[in-house]
Amino acid sequence: MEPGASDQAQAMLERARAVLICPRVFAAGFIVGGSGGQCVMAARAANGTWSYPAFFTIGSASVGFQLGLKDSELVMMVMTNRGLDALLSSHFKIGADASAVVATIGGGVEGATTTAVGADIVAFTKSRGVFAGVSLGGSVLSAKSDWDAAYYGRPVDTRQIVLQMAASNPGADPLRALLTRYGSAQPAPPPGYQPPRSQPPGYQPPGYQPPGYQAPGYQAPGYQPQTYSGAPAGTPVYGQPGGAPPSYAAPNGAPVQLSPNGPIQQQSLPPPGR
Repeated sequence: MEPGASDQAQAMLERARAVLICPRVFAAGFIVGGSGGQCVMAARAANGTWSYPAFFTIGSASVGFQLGLKDSELVMMVMTNRGLDALLSSHFKIGADASAVVATIGGGVEGATTTAVGADIVAFTKSRGVFAGVSLGGSVLSAKSDWDAAYYGRPVDTRQIVLQMAASNPGADPLRALLTRYGSAQPAPPPGYQPPRSQPPGYQPPGYQPPGYQAPGYQAPGYQPQTYSGAPAGTPVYGQPGGAPPSYAAPNGAPVQLSPNGPIQQQSLPPPGR
């Protein structure tokens, strides 16, 4: 669909009770024309989940001078329970059945909102080919219970599928996921909400410290300053603040005398020259 039609369709899908999708409706004719296509319908449950699809056909016949081919896409938004009940009947003839009001919106959707006001079913169409648009008047929608039985592997009617959700086939999960994605209204943000701003790579907030960083003067838990228990009380500890380096001179400045009984002094040395 065109961008405008897509926006309108999504806005209505968020409120729709059900949706009927006909991906290709082909029409051709000369003097006597007709059209037909295959469709699937899914309905929304009270909890917001979508049912598995039920199969339909759409067909019409017209008499008059027609020359050309067209290939149309058709999406029908079922906005009310009355419209859903009408589609769930055996045959629903668009434009001739007073049980539901159908509004048709083409590729150009100017005034689409006004057109759809009060409608039970809103049809969005897009056509390709020599026909400028598509007319749904007189088209008949028919449920295909035999297709449903073949798809789900057992007899099951349309109401059981879309209302009671009594049938499932994993092959339709992608369709249900798309309906959930585009057909669920996003909650409005609270007043004054500002989305978070992205930060450049490597950005660090003010005050950030890398792991393992220690501020100046930091002492690890349980830290005890080093002491020397063997030193007399009041003796400075060398290498600590306030300590003095060791002295190798006597207090009066004279050389320190070695002990005469030391092992080195007891050795006899040979006289010089021998």
